[in-house]
Amino acid sequence: MVKVNPKKRTSNSFFSGYSCLLLILLATIVSFLTFPSLKPVGNKIRKKSLSKLRRFSRAKHNQETNTGVEEMSATKILQSGRAYLVYGTAWKKDTTARLVSAAIESGFRLIDTACQPKHYNEAGVGEGWRDAAKKLNINREDVYLQTKFTSLDGQDPNDIPFDATSELEQQVEQSFQKSLENLQTTYLDALILHSPMTDMDDTTRVWHVFESFYDAGKVRKLGISNIYSLDKLKELWNAATIKPSIVQNRFYEKSNFDVDLRQFCTEKGITYQSFWTLTASRKALATQGIKDLAMKKHLSPQTLMYAFMMTLGHTPLDGTTDKGHMEEDINVVRRIQSGEEILNDEEIDFMEGVLGVSRG
Repeated sequence: MVKVNPKKRTSNSFFSGYSCLLLILLATIVSFLTFPSLKPVGNKIRKKSLSKLRRFSRAKHNQETNTGVEEMSATKILQSGRAYLVYGTAWKKDTTARLVSAAIESGFRLIDTACQPKHYNEAGVGEGWRDAAKKLNINREDVYLQTKFTSLDGQDPNDIPFDATSELEQQVEQSFQKSLENLQTTYLDALILHSPMTDMDDTTRVWHVFESFYDAGKVRKLGISNIYSLDKLKELWNAATIKPSIVQNRFYEKSNFDVDLRQFCTEKGITYQSFWTLTASRKALATQGIKDLAMKKHLSPQTLMYAFMMTLGHTPLDGTTDKGHMEEDINVVRRIQSGEEILNDEEIDFMEGVLGVSRG
């Protein structure tokens, strides 16, 4: 019979058990990191898994493309011919400057506002982009500034940015000068008519003043917003010497998602900008099919919606106030700008079906 040293056995048992526990712990950690789908499916756990997946996707993509925030430029983005997001600033009031600065620091380079104190803090946009430009050491040409002329009936009677008793043409000129002052710039990348005037004659009068700004080199693009009649858009197109190069509309079911109007924009080379892109499609984005497709693409349902619009060649406005969402959204822009085809034709058709887009 072989005698066993009790102390030696105890020692071996201790290290053997310790090693076993260590191996189990390592295996558990590896499995959780490698296979997030094996985690419990409680809401909090699932959100944490998706968050980790987003962070991993963002870091991996940034490493592959070597595209840092400081390298992004509005000029380069526009010259690429690929889709992008515009940061929207409506209803942000006193937080406007901080949020615009945060958006630019996150990677946004195109900013939308309006000379309409009722809903926009245009001066805050000016402060915000200047602050971010100083921090990032970027120039005016690296930032795209787009604002709007809002007619008298869209203004707060107690806070009108022009002389309400002056002629329409003078109102447009005064609003334009106020915008340059607010935005701390000598030119605008785009000037948009906030909505058609009550009649086509007045719309044309405004447009002719816009054209004078364009001819003087003070504006680079002209556009119109809240125009849901294709006939009205065609009428403006035919009357204009400098054709509209931007249409900015609410993207929602009531207008059948502007199917015909968007087709006209594509034919004429007009950039279609969408707002209310997420809000109007909340139910669709909450469906399991959309959630599954988003997970497949390493996106959230919201960023999938932006990818859908950009894949169609459109330009969504993005008004998020969350820094994390800003970074996630810009990651989609980076993927698009790098030439990635996030959605194929079959997936586009699927999303149109879920959204309820009817092509007649």
